Amino acid sequence: MTNSSPEPRDLVRSKMLAANVSPSAIDAFLDANHRLQEGETGLLPEAALAPVDGVVAYDSLADPLDEGARLLDQLAVIKLNGGLGTSMGLSGPKSLLPVRGRDTFLDLIARQMLRLRRKTRQESPVFLLMNSFSTRVESIEHLARYPDLANHDGSLDFVQNKVPKLDPKTHAPVSWRDDPDLEWCPPGHGDLYPSLLGNDRLLDRLLDQGVRYLFVSNADNLGATVDPRLLRYFAESDQSFLMEVAGRTEVDRKGGHLARRKSDGRLVLRELAQCPTEDVDDFQDISLHGYFNTNNLWIQLEHLRDALHAHGGLLPLPLIQNRKTIDPQQPETPPVLQLESAMGAAIECFDDSGAVLVPRSRFSPVKTTNDLLAVRSDAYETIEDDSVLRLIGSREGKPPLIELDSTHYKMLDRFESLFPSGPPSLEACRSLTVLGAVRFDADVVIQGDVTIVNRREDEAVLRSGEYADQTIGL
Repeated sequence: MTNSSPEPRDLVRSKMLAANVSPSAIDAFLDANHRLQEGETGLLPEAALAPVDGVVAYDSLADPLDEGARLLDQLAVIKLNGGLGTSMGLSGPKSLLPVRGRDTFLDLIARQMLRLRRKTRQESPVFLLMNSFSTRVESIEHLARYPDLANHDGSLDFVQNKVPKLDPKTHAPVSWRDDPDLEWCPPGHGDLYPSLLGNDRLLDRLLDQGVRYLFVSNADNLGATVDPRLLRYFAESDQSFLMEVAGRTEVDRKGGHLARRKSDGRLVLRELAQCPTEDVDDFQDISLHGYFNTNNLWIQLEHLRDALHAHGGLLPLPLIQNRKTIDPQQPETPPVLQLESAMGAAIECFDDSGAVLVPRSRFSPVKTTNDLLAVRSDAYETIEDDSVLRLIGSREGKPPLIELDSTHYKMLDRFESLFPSGPPSLEACRSLTVLGAVRFDADVVIQGDVTIVNRREDEAVLRSGEYADQTIGL
């Protein structure tokens, strides 16, 4: 008689239980693992989708109600803050990167929330960060400088879950003795839902406090402020789920887009990882699929709780499969499969989900040093007690398109050494492309479309002056 090997599902459960992962997160991941075993790919072929039209436009929404403070009193705001700034060479939370002077993302967010609370004259809206284990300590320490920011129970955050990386062939958890921490990965921001359910009954506690509405967005999206006009529209529409979308441009071709599923007419979100290879051209056709997800979401909490209970405590979010190496910095290490889900994909879990077309100003993420140069420049301004950063009016919602040579500008230390006097003026810049290592003097003004090329190995210098619609060789 021989002993049979444990099933991958049992190995996954044991590993997650041993790591004290919440039961709701374990259930969600086991469900995803089961669907993977059954052959579900998470792919959304073009033939199954129809383009979306007739989206409600922000400009058509009614002005905020005088009793806006009442709605703010029923609102919770969650900022997704689980990411590290490793892509820019940082070891700490990305939200602690200075974006305007010494102000970080978290400084701007904290001032936004305190300004809202002055309107309600009480500790509302509720404010929470969804941290990861990697970001929690430093983020909470930084926010200690805002003692009035904590909620009435002293809370400021909850921690997202972690899930095991899987063997691509067996779908069992991988083991890596060199660094056991690398056996785990974040589950994507779709983890918001099991985290709300599993963090000491956070969802129920919010509802018990009289919170009806949730606004959630990425901490690095400087445009994702609480807009009373959107809050009023969402409250009066009584929709379960509202996604803010913006019009796609060429720079958005690889981002997730909104579509309508032909089989049931529901709105869906399709990410690039869910697109079959043969459909990538259609995915990136901005004239066909014209709206992208800003990841600014409005959710009615009672409806969310009902949906979670109806599905046994989890939302049936589409699978996203990411194939990587166990050490992402070492491509020769063994391949792994990471199962993730997208927060915005929950739009398909409700019959009455909706979308609203918002100005581009509500989508100002900082993903790279290209974005960082733009938001630090005079193409943006801070308003409302230096709590909100937005594009200046003359740009009509269109940010400058920046392409810096990643060999020299990708990492923050090197980036800042090449802009020792700060960013150039980009107020009238359509696009700036830099090839090679170029150090910018003070008082450089870029207008129109400018390309700067340094083909030498050593660093070149762009002197002070005005440069407009030209290619410059140094």
